Amino acid sequence: MSEARPSQGVDQVAAGLVACLPALNRYVKQSIDRRLPYPKLPERQLALLQYVAEHDGATVHKAADALRMMPNNVSALVTHLTDAGLLERHQDDTDKRVAHLRVTAVARQRIRQAQDVAARQLVAALRTLTDGDRDALGSALGALEALTRHLRDHSAA
Repeated sequence: MSEARPSQGVDQVAAGLVACLPALNRYVKQSIDRRLPYPKLPERQLALLQYVAEHDGATVHKAADALRMMPNNVSALVTHLTDAGLLERHQDDTDKRVAHLRVTAVARQRIRQAQDVAARQLVAALRTLTDGDRDALGSALGALEALTRHLRDHSAA
């Protein structure tokens, strides 16, 4: 059971997040990897696939900017994911040099499966917590989302 803490300093909160969030992410990813019947994608391929799933029709350049990668590296990832049947390139109607990216139905299904595994794992873990701890986590979601947006928008290239 967690104790109520007085207002924490920014340094203390940052240190706690630095210690906790990577471990939480790692445990969720390990659970997904163990429970899905297909091989895990390399981290950069997975990041690109998730970006395109959220930004249907994105170009290689937009994806490269968003993922803070070089366009030629993203292009190579697109080739791998296209060959694997997870991503499609659609030529732009006006500029034939530009390709718009879309995830395939297979990729959407896999993303959904991974999200379902993660959600089930987190639901099971959350059920072991006290009502107060669950309430505290629920209350913190908005702040964590705002922190994520700030880091995304202001991180160095």
